[in-house]
Amino acid sequence: MAWRLIHQDALPVAAMLTVECTNVGLNVLFKAATSKGLSYYVFIVYSNAIATLVLLPLFFIFRRTGLPSFNLSLLSKVFLLGLIGFLADICGYKGLNYSSPTLSSAMSNLTPAFTFILAVFFRMEKLALRSSSTQAKIMGTLVSISGALVVVLYKGPTILSTASTVLSPPSAVLGTSEKNWVVGGLLLAVQYLLSSTWYILQTHVMKTYPAEIVLVFLFNLCGTIISAPVCLIAETNLSAWRLRPGIALVAIICSGCLGSSFSSLVHTWGLHLKGPVFISIFKPLSIAIAAAFSVIFLGDALSLGSVVGAIILSMGFYAVIWGKAKEDEMSEDCRFESSRALPIAIGKTPLLDSPKVENM
Repeated sequence: MAWRLIHQDALPVAAMLTVECTNVGLNVLFKAATSKGLSYYVFIVYSNAIATLVLLPLFFIFRRTGLPSFNLSLLSKVFLLGLIGFLADICGYKGLNYSSPTLSSAMSNLTPAFTFILAVFFRMEKLALRSSSTQAKIMGTLVSISGALVVVLYKGPTILSTASTVLSPPSAVLGTSEKNWVVGGLLLAVQYLLSSTWYILQTHVMKTYPAEIVLVFLFNLCGTIISAPVCLIAETNLSAWRLRPGIALVAIICSGCLGSSFSSLVHTWGLHLKGPVFISIFKPLSIAIAAAFSVIFLGDALSLGSVVGAIILSMGFYAVIWGKAKEDEMSEDCRFESSRALPIAIGKTPLLDSPKVENM
């Protein structure tokens, strides 16, 4: 019972929090690398290729027997996953190049709304408005988005500073390059819409082929196959493809090992275990994590708005988690009642259908 509780509840939460911390760190690392001249086209191809190489031995080690054989329908869905992932990467990294990791974390709060709407549209989520679990998920998503917006839009007075000079807030960038900032925000919004679509499709594929490592390997392989010719055409400067020791090489290796492989694997496992809405609700937490990273690693100031927004965001987070837990509990009770009713029905059947014995 205790192991089931850890595996079903505690472990997914810890894994998703780890992934969000990793993704925020990778965004900061990518921004630092692009400021040194790294092309995001080169970054996408090399990171996907490294992720494919990292997952290749795991593909053979953990491949289970008894799985369905590969067919055209399954391969076409995996290829579509690779295409959606590549388009999301293009929009995301281009948007990040135009803006900043802070805006990227801010726009991620759109993911729960996109995923919940798509999940309802594809009938993967029950929308019973009179149900307390559905009401909690809807209200929790709205509260999470509100908290994320407070973190970004309301700065307030500084309550903690670890450096004598405070880094410029995003509003300063907005004032100097407003057009790029808006274009970056729109591209990031498209990225998270594509990511939500990826979650929905990946959940559907996992139902027919429940092997996380195999699917993530094939997803990265398709992403590499798709991105290589497109990015080679887009990035014509051949010197940009030659990597040298430095921040660019570190960013590519970390993204390939931790982003494209580890994060995709955890997301796929979480989709199989909990569903797409559970995965997407962790996205707004990246804003609070980014605020913490700014104080710890960048020497930025912690403002009142960050604290207030993080509190509001946490309230929405726990509301959605409660709604999901309540829904899972109700589903478990229904399955338990069905399993109890089935033996009773089976036990009565022979009595009803038994032939009459004729008197000799």
